[in-house]
Amino acid sequence: MKINIYYGGRGIIDDPTLYVLSKITNVFNELNVKVERFNLYEQKSNITSLANTLKDADGIILASTVEWFGIGGYMMQFLDACWLYGDKEKIKKIYMSPVVMSTTYGEREGMMHLASAWEMLGGQPCDGMCGYIADTTVFENNTEYAKLIEKKAENIYRTINQKMPSLPCSNQAVSNMVSITQGMDLTPQESEQLSEYVSDAKYVQKQKEDLKELTDLFKNKMGHEQKTADVDQYKDKFEKRFRSGSGVIAKYKLNFTDVEQHKELVIDVNNRECKCIFDSNLEADVTISITTDTLNDILAGRMTFQRAFMAGNMKMKGDFKLLRNMDQIFGIMEQ
Repeated sequence: MKINIYYGGRGIIDDPTLYVLSKITNVFNELNVKVERFNLYEQKSNITSLANTLKDADGIILASTVEWFGIGGYMMQFLDACWLYGDKEKIKKIYMSPVVMSTTYGEREGMMHLASAWEMLGGQPCDGMCGYIADTTVFENNTEYAKLIEKKAENIYRTINQKMPSLPCSNQAVSNMVSITQGMDLTPQESEQLSEYVSDAKYVQKQKEDLKELTDLFKNKMGHEQKTADVDQYKDKFEKRFRSGSGVIAKYKLNFTDVEQHKELVIDVNNRECKCIFDSNLEADVTISITTDTLNDILAGRMTFQRAFMAGNMKMKGDFKLLRNMDQIFGIMEQ
């Protein structure tokens, strides 16, 4: 059995939550439970990716310290990541115990906040513990508190180990009916990068100006005439590079923007088969506008379809997830 501990405090020496987690960890070790702790303040730059660490856990402990108001920003970021990127089917099987210590006021509200959030995610509830500790020396001088914490840890272990059932709650019902997360095809890192760039008006304006400057430069250089290129070669290249068994069923259409003769290559992928034909009338799931130079760079391993799109070297219409699959289907790996 494995239990993950996610600590959302600041890691200061006299944090009472750290004392409680230390006692809980000792009990779990004696019971031969594998324990892994994640200090969110140490991983604040990649909290969004921590949702993936839930996959191999049987149970988790969400621990935080109320220092002035609420459970703190790090823990909220982690819960947001679970909502946006977590595997909801896996979360449904995970028991969560909240541990909240307060140095001011609001430990019960904090514990209820964590329990409600986990139920909204669809997870299994588990008894937690909370307390008001103004001075950590109170723990050290009172053996009864230590025994109480150890008893609570044993109860958490029994609940997770025996997979004790619980009655349905309204939080889960509301979540199932109205709080449906939109599916995200991007990774946490990609979505953060896109949101950062799109929200930067100066960056967007600069990109537009750069693209216009490059367009004018190439138009003048080429004398407003498009070059001719042998695009028939790409039909054989894609068929040879095709990797079957990807599970993808889609049609991709490549529109060569720098070729004088108007040819559009349609790549019909059907899991284990791939057929390439030149047909401008066929409908496609993904339409890509690309130059032969960019496509040559991709096939040579100097970039991927995904990076070419992100860098503005090509345009696309359709399902972005299918575009990402192209790199896998045709073995495109950036060298």
